[in-house]
Amino acid sequence: MGYSLASQWLVREAITITQRLTRQQSRELTREQLLRSAAELFAEQGVNGTSVEQIVERAGYTRGAFYGNFKGKHELVLALLEQRTQRELEEVRAMSRQSGSFDEMIEHLRSWHGERDRNLAGWLALRTELWLYGLRDRPELLPVLADRERRTRAAMAQGLEQGFADRGVTTPAPVELLALIVHALDDGLSIQRVLSPAHSSTDTVVDVVELLMTAWTALAHSTAPADGHPAAAPADGAPGTSTAHPASPGRTRTFENLEKKP
Repeated sequence: MGYSLASQWLVREAITITQRLTRQQSRELTREQLLRSAAELFAEQGVNGTSVEQIVERAGYTRGAFYGNFKGKHELVLALLEQRTQRELEEVRAMSRQSGSFDEMIEHLRSWHGERDRNLAGWLALRTELWLYGLRDRPELLPVLADRERRTRAAMAQGLEQGFADRGVTTPAPVELLALIVHALDDGLSIQRVLSPAHSSTDTVVDVVELLMTAWTALAHSTAPADGHPAAAPADGAPGTSTAHPASPGRTRTFENLEKKP
């Protein structure tokens, strides 16, 4: 009898735990659908042009479901930014884990850009709308947007460092600066892809990254001392010249100045 009562108690506890997990999963699903509907509407008609009523109507929920997950539309915007940032970073990190070399990473990037190209206009519209929302209406959102960009550049910098390591060279400039260049080109080329699809392809961004890596690798080789070690600077007043590439001192000073700028 005691065993039977204990068994019944365990069954009831298992049912309770299962129900609790189901409610949690249901809430996560509701939140995900609200975020997805908001992202679609923001891309179509802007953040300010979208109401809570429109978001819940498209998602198939009530206002109560919305306010059970978010205090208001601004909190939803913050959650959407974080979700999109984490999702993109996870995708990039997954590509890094699956890549044994930079060349393999490039091939994974081609596939990733091919997938993104299917809804590039919507992706770009949403991203632009979130920027505009911060610039026009909620300046306190700008640090959040800046942090999103910083994390994206950090992931790019990690990939570039892997590429230079595969080629056996050191970066010809601070890797953060090179990642900024790649990031800016990705943004600009995405805009051109949407506006003039006939003059670009899904591979354009990756082709440009490969071109830049080839140029930067050649620059790294051309500025490296022949023995592979940094050249020793002559003592003050000592005769002779440095064995470093003639452009190296000026180039180094330029990048140092860039790093010092806010």
